[in-house]
Amino acid sequence: MSIKVAMVGTGQFAQHFIPLFQAHPLVWDIVLCDLDAAKLRATSERFGIPRTYPSLDAALNTDVDAVAIITQPWLHGPQALSALRAGKHVYSAVPCGASLEEAAALVRAVGQTGRIYMTGETSYYYPHVVWCREQYRRGTFGDIVYAEANYHHDWDIRSIDSRGIIRARTGERFLELAGEPPMHYPTHTTSQIIGVTGAHMTKVSAHGWRDRHPDGIYDPKVNRYANAFSNETALFTMSDGACACMNEFRRVGHPGGEFMSLCGTEASFEYTQAGRVLIGKGFEDTKRLDDILSLRPDVYGGTAIAQDVARLPASFANLPNNHWGAHHFLVDDFVKACVSGEQPPNNAWQAARYLIPGLIAHDSAEQGGVQLAIPDLGGPPKT
Repeated sequence: MSIKVAMVGTGQFAQHFIPLFQAHPLVWDIVLCDLDAAKLRATSERFGIPRTYPSLDAALNTDVDAVAIITQPWLHGPQALSALRAGKHVYSAVPCGASLEEAAALVRAVGQTGRIYMTGETSYYYPHVVWCREQYRRGTFGDIVYAEANYHHDWDIRSIDSRGIIRARTGERFLELAGEPPMHYPTHTTSQIIGVTGAHMTKVSAHGWRDRHPDGIYDPKVNRYANAFSNETALFTMSDGACACMNEFRRVGHPGGEFMSLCGTEASFEYTQAGRVLIGKGFEDTKRLDDILSLRPDVYGGTAIAQDVARLPASFANLPNNHWGAHHFLVDDFVKACVSGEQPPNNAWQAARYLIPGLIAHDSAEQGGVQLAIPDLGGPPKT
């Protein structure tokens, strides 16, 4: 059994995933979909994919089994719902939606249709997250008492051209759309915590830093979100009793990246740009830990010892990878889930648990830090 996939959106980020879907042994065909005819034609020629469609509706009205949605973030929720209701499996870039209502509708649709939905959250397969997940399962940490995750993505300092990327997505609506509350894009941070222990956020108190930059991105009178915060910090209660802190920063003098710390009763772990260390009763040599978690040049486009490359298709060898080696694992997860019918790790319920805490955190920040309960949509049905 194999599947036919429609790539929805053919922009810069989609270019990383098209060759992986083409090469996967359980994908028998791939087609392309984009509203931009010139971009669609160029991508078709670059990857030798003759079948193209000018809209999502057109692609859904074909024999494709699954769609991979890599479009503007505010389109993810509605497009995923349309695809699920058309009987298609869905892979979607993060986040899964823009509101609690969209996340809830997504979970309902998966339950009603029996189709697979998976969010492409790269942090789940970052080497340090993979390694900590395994150490947690082994009991190395004991009980987690505190977790912290940060996503620093400054508009001007980050090594990639953030403004150029967002301007390409938004066009003339740049100032209207770019000032999104940082906590509305929380999945790189929430997933680093949830993806290790499996616990989810239950309560939150958050605060925001009111932006002062003259570019007007976070002028609440200009952006569609009426948002003044460029940086937000949240303190969570977890379902396992731990506390967690999360930072989403967009104006910060920092080169950027995702960072995580865990404090357990038996051992603790810290990961920053300065290095990685496990301390406590489970102490390991720091240099050896760096060797385990650092990317190494290999046939899978740069992976770490901590990542299980043995599970990847041999056909992925020498194909591009990105986000600390995560792309290969994400595509493999999705395709195998579509064929087997088994839920992937980053399923619809997990996607909701990645997104909703950030949405509620922003609500708390707007109310001066009042503690709010975080709705939980549960987990996938037990089979």
